[in-house]
Amino acid sequence: MTETRTSYLLAAIQTEPQPVTTHRAEEILSGSPYSHHRNSARRSLRSLTRAGHLTATDDHGRRTYTPTGATT
Repeated sequence: MTETRTSYLLAAIQTEPQPVTTHRAEEILSGSPYSHHRNSARRSLRSLTRAGHLTATDDHGRRTYTPTGATT
């Protein structure tokens, strides 16, 4: 299986102890061979949410993402 930016990001988010923001996703991607610009991180997070891998929550005006089925 070929790794993509979204699969790399999903694997990293699954190990995060807290919900992930777009800023944190950008930081995670900065250590990868993939584009780590804010818009790239945002697109990947939206894609993972649409695919059902992440749950998006608005928390005090900030959108955060957690793996589907994870408890915080």
